[in-house]
Amino acid sequence: MNTSSPGRVLVEYATPSRPAPARREHPHAGGGWAVGLTLVALGALGFVAAVSFVHTPVGTVTESSGIAVDWGAIGTMLVFTAAVAGWVTDKLDDTFVALTAAAALVVLGTLDPEDLFTTLGAEPIWLLVVAFVLAAGVNRTGLPTRLAIALAARATTARQLTHLLTAGLVITALLVPSTSGRAALVLPVFTALAGAFAEHRRLVRALALLFPSVVLLSAIATLVGAGAHLVTSQVLAGTTGAGIGFGRWLLLGLPLAVVSSHLATELILLVHTRRRDRRVPLRVDAAALREQVGVGHRVGREELRAAALLGIVIALWSTGPLHGFPPALVALAGALLITSPRLGTVRLGTAVSEVPWALLLFMAATAALGTALTSSGAASWLAGHVLDVGSGTGLLILVIVLSVAAHLLVQSRSARSSVLIPLVIPAATAVGMNPAALAFASTAGAGFCHTLPSSAKPVAMFARVEGVTTYDTRDLAALAAPLGLLTAALVLLCSLTLWPYLGLPLY
Repeated sequence: MNTSSPGRVLVEYATPSRPAPARREHPHAGGGWAVGLTLVALGALGFVAAVSFVHTPVGTVTESSGIAVDWGAIGTMLVFTAAVAGWVTDKLDDTFVALTAAAALVVLGTLDPEDLFTTLGAEPIWLLVVAFVLAAGVNRTGLPTRLAIALAARATTARQLTHLLTAGLVITALLVPSTSGRAALVLPVFTALAGAFAEHRRLVRALALLFPSVVLLSAIATLVGAGAHLVTSQVLAGTTGAGIGFGRWLLLGLPLAVVSSHLATELILLVHTRRRDRRVPLRVDAAALREQVGVGHRVGREELRAAALLGIVIALWSTGPLHGFPPALVALAGALLITSPRLGTVRLGTAVSEVPWALLLFMAATAALGTALTSSGAASWLAGHVLDVGSGTGLLILVIVLSVAAHLLVQSRSARSSVLIPLVIPAATAVGMNPAALAFASTAGAGFCHTLPSSAKPVAMFARVEGVTTYDTRDLAALAAPLGLLTAALVLLCSLTLWPYLGLPLY
């Protein structure tokens, strides 16, 4: 219901307007050019490899890179190229492609069977499993949704509403270890807001772009914010002997997550709304909104227990060097408490059934592929030919640009890390850079994936919302160009100034 008074417009949620019909658009629409670009890139890589190997006897050392070339490295690159081609197409399941590639490397002898199966029981996989169980218990209480509604209720203008929602979405990065899971969690909140603002189509479109954009950009805040982060840490640990722990990742990633998310919000408002849309006064009826999304009017005991438990787990994660308990063990204790008969909020069987096992298998397989790239010498050879720019600053810029643009070729965030990080580490070592710094910058840049609906699951999810008109590929393109440049600039700035100050030097 809309009520007007002199100098003020109130937007109530008690009787939301009927939303406009949704535009039907296939989530992969417009991706043909990306597939074509991928095939061209893979063809160019194959041509370079063929020319190089024709003039280099197998088993000798190349003059340019100093890396021994053998059939194991050649086979690894061919299998990895085939895996990338499989990830590009939407006709094959990403997990199926990754497992098939890993099995092929085992048959070729490049990857030991133990290395493949060990990744399934590695600590990062366990951490993600129990983090999902813990998140299921927290989500069952409705705590994240209540937080979003409470923040939205404080808004008096569209600009305030968007920035308060952004703040809430950043906080959810600490609650749910999955970008697609976070997007699904906040989708009902967006649907309720879109129903009330149906007459303000530009604002609805801006909100539709805001939710997935902030979910993706804010994931860098935590180690468990995306599976790609665990892949990066695992590859670093396997190659250099040390990964990046939860506390250190939080210290490095949270400032970038906050700044990039709020700047993206301003950019969305600038591109997709007008000045009068941003300044119109409004009031959010929190009680009506809670009723629409099924959240109780009062904070329950289960919510308080879940909030306290989550706070303790995050505190223990962040202070790991002080007490010595591994993050996976801390998360396991929290998961057992939140599924316990009296203190818990969800049954263990129910929580385990919500764990995305396909994602975990995909992570394990891609981590094994990254290990094979490194151990076979293929990663060092590729780094010497693809990332050889002669200077640390030039390499940093090239890695950031490639990471920001990589979603056009490989839609999966974890797959992008499994491709880039094994190349980044030897390239950093070759020019005397800190491999962890360059790997973290690459992972942060890979958080940008907004160009097409098929570029990321949250973007595809909000592109097609039943009964709500959201956005199409043209709307995404108008946002993606400036947002991509902004993301690259922020990552470069943090790499040169902030992260060295926080203990992650470039050299």
